[in-house]
Amino acid sequence: MLHLAKKQGARIVQASTSEVYGDPAVSPQPETYWGNVNPIGIRSCYDEGKRAAETLCADFTRLGRSDARLVRIFNTYGPHMRGDDGRVVTNFLLQAISGKPLTVYGAGQQTRSFCYVDDLIEGFVRVLALPENQGPINLGNPNEFTMLQLAEAVQRLVGSSLPLRFEPLPTDDPKQRRPDIAKAQRLLGGWEPKVQLAEGLARTLAYFRKQP
Repeated sequence: MLHLAKKQGARIVQASTSEVYGDPAVSPQPETYWGNVNPIGIRSCYDEGKRAAETLCADFTRLGRSDARLVRIFNTYGPHMRGDDGRVVTNFLLQAISGKPLTVYGAGQQTRSFCYVDDLIEGFVRVLALPENQGPINLGNPNEFTMLQLAEAVQRLVGSSLPLRFEPLPTDDPKQRRPDIAKAQRLLGGWEPKVQLAEGLARTLAYFRKQP
């Protein structure tokens, strides 16, 4: 959470996540969608943990104890990510530059929407600057890619021609992610991501190539 002093109490940005939408039956996902989450699934501790955090923030805001801004972050990437964080962008980039085949889960048709870190941080700053709490706000890039499309983009960038390695799809892995950012555009001065996937991947690749 990011903190900013406020006379009435703490102004907070709660770094929530698109995972609150679970495996969505609605696309793109607007802030008004309540989600489709398995509460006892293998991923549920993360999904439900974030949902519970939003609940606590909303309750404390209603009580006047804080001003908690809820930001639902969609897949974000960029330099300074940990190479072992298990995220698909880092997995693909590091496998490619190590001369290994890229690992795709399932048939690779599940989708994600990738937001470059600079665009996300700009959104955070604008959320904090809002004069009033506007409830949950999606921050992400609405351009949607399948995992196969991401793998192909990484291979083109690195110059890899190795065949993909397919593994079983993890349990409860969401089939789709795409943010509806109309609310952010309306409230945050026309905010929208500026850095698209090809440019962002190139910047991130350059960072990892410099690492020991």
